[in-house]
Parts: sequence; C-alpha cells; structure tokens
Amino acid sequence: MSAIDGLPPLREVIATHELSARKSLGQNFLLDLNLTAKIARQAGDLTGVDVLEVGPGPGGLTRGLLAEGARRVLAIEKDRRCLPALEQIGEAYPGRLTVIEGDALEVDPLEHLDAPFRIVANLPYNVGTELLVRWLTPKVWPPVWDSLTLMFQREVAERIVAKPGSKAYGRLAILAQWRTDPRIAMNLPPEAFTPPPKVSSAVVHLTALPAPRFEADAKVLERVVAMAFNQRRKMLRAALKGLAPDIEDRLRSVGIAPTARAEEIPLEGFCALARNVA
Repeated sequence: MSAIDGLPPLREVIATHELSARKSLGQNFLLDLNLTAKIARQAGDLTGVDVLEVGPGPGGLTRGLLAEGARRVLAIEKDRRCLPALEQIGEAYPGRLTVIEGDALEVDPLEHLDAPFRIVANLPYNVGTELLVRWLTPKVWPPVWDSLTLMFQREVAERIVAKPGSKAYGRLAILAQWRTDPRIAMNLPPEAFTPPPKVSSAVVHLTALPAPRFEADAKVLERVVAMAFNQRRKMLRAALKGLAPDIEDRLRSVGIAPTARAEEIPLEGFCALARNVA
C-alpha cells in the first residue's frame, strides 16, 4: 500500500516518530498494510461514506480506510506522539482526514461527521467494551451510525456473538443482538501485532437493525439483564428478587421457569420479562 499512497512503511513511520506501543493506552499496532486494508474492506463499500476511527495510532487502518475510498475519516487519538504521523497521512489525502486529539470516551464526534456514517476501529483494549456499549445504547434508535467494524480480544468478540447456553453468553450478547446483526468477520493471531498481545484478536462487524428484534424498553431491559447476569450462578428467582416482589409469578407468566439461570434464557425471553416488569 505504500506504493498506492506514496507513504513510507509503518515500521519506518514508527521508528521515525519513536512510537513504541504503550501498555497504559492499550496499544498494539498492526503493521501489515495488506491486513489493515482487509479490515477496512469488512466495513463494506466506503465510497461516499464518513468513517469514525478510534485510536488510529500510527495510522495503518487509517490508510486502509482512505485507500478503500472513505469520503472522510475522523480519527480520535489520545497519544500525542502519533499526531505527526497522522498529519503526514492527511497531507497524502487532502481534505479527507480530520484528527482530534483527545479521549474517545469524552469527545463527541457527531459535530464533525455527516450521518449516516460507519465506525471502524482497532479499539484500544482498555476502552473497547465501554465504547461498544455506548454505541449500542443511544437514546434514539436507529442510531446515527450504519455499522460498527471493530477489533477486540477474541474472548470479547465471542461474547458479542454468543448464543444462550454457552459460557460466553451474557449482557454483551443481549445488548448487541437486540439491536444489531453481529458476526465475527476476521480472526487475527497475536503475531499480527507489535508488540504481540498475549491473546488472539477478532474483528466483529455489527449492522444496525432498523428496529430492535423484540419490543422492550431499553432501560428496563438493561436493568433486568444486568441483575440476571451479575449473579449468573443463581436461579433467576433469587437473582431478580430485587426487581419485583412477585418475580416468580412474573417469570412464569412470560414462560420462564423461576429456577432457570440467566445463561439459559434467549433474548426474546429477556425482552418479554422487561415488558412485563415495565
């Protein structure tokens, strides 16, 4: 890809700007530009689309997104050391890259993007799950974004797509599957990164549904699910006793055995219970 955008290889960029990955920032850099282009392609045709990228680092995925035709990329980067490398990319793609120095948990990107847009990111490990939950729980649905294409630790990716009855099934699976269609798009071994993390990674693609799969009040559903899985080893009649004094009757009325445990209940069951409690 260096031949496509005329920019130096990432190893050279990292050496020039002394960008050793920092554990405190959850950084693991992808240096293979063929790989970053492949990740960018998982987001679909980017022609005429704005893209939000969190934690671009030295800009490997940023280059992939721009080379794949993104109309504009808004990159939010907390590490000031990476800004000169990103500025260099901006010069190679005039008017198509905007970089904001800041914490993605505190920056509102909506002022800088035209909806609908897509979110594509090799998320820093330490904030990935929190950002995903925020994107899945906006006040209004459908959201301003079309799709999310996000890199996580493989274990987190498996929790997002997990089915009832599995150990990975929990709050994250329900939040994701209630309002989106999630799938694991790619797996990446530790050696794809510098420095190699101790775990494998995976890219998850989540497409926003026009409406949630089943009717439920978002806040009530979140509360029910959080209580159920906070004590996942307990039977639901015990885990949810703080929800309503007659919780056993309510569980039975929506077809859930009070002796069942959270991981046995499908999404539809939790939504039915949330409607009943509401």
